[in-house]
Amino acid sequence: MPTRTARTAWNGTLEQGAGQVELTSSGVGTYDVSFPKRTADEAGGTTSPEELIAAAHSSCYAMQLSALIAQAGGTPQSLDVTAAVTLGPDPKGGFAITGITLTVRGEVEGLDAEGFEKAAQAAKEGCPVSKALAGTTITLDAGLE
Repeated sequence: MPTRTARTAWNGTLEQGAGQVELTSSGVGTYDVSFPKRTADEAGGTTSPEELIAAAHSSCYAMQLSALIAQAGGTPQSLDVTAAVTLGPDPKGGFAITGITLTVRGEVEGLDAEGFEKAAQAAKEGCPVSKALAGTTITLDAGLE
């Protein structure tokens, strides 16, 4: 199986420094990062580790769910998946990812709401990114359109 890579070049201190994250495996982009913007309500044109985790989680979950819908006898027409990753204070000091909410709305043929919910829950447990984030509370809001 493949290994994917990203690289970050950082200059300066945590509070005044900044960096750039490069998606080196794909070469699709380089993105600015900054700690003050990471902890602000507005991202101001920069990304953060939490946003990158959200991107990884939403895409992984969508793939896993589409496979499980097919295994259950359904046909996914469309899945709209959002992952919201929250950064907050860690009681042990510093910061931590304090929770992730996956929201999915699907258009599916051949599965009723109960079958979709069952596949959605199984995808939450089975997607590789969910497994990697097992120490974090992950909640799910799933529904058919």
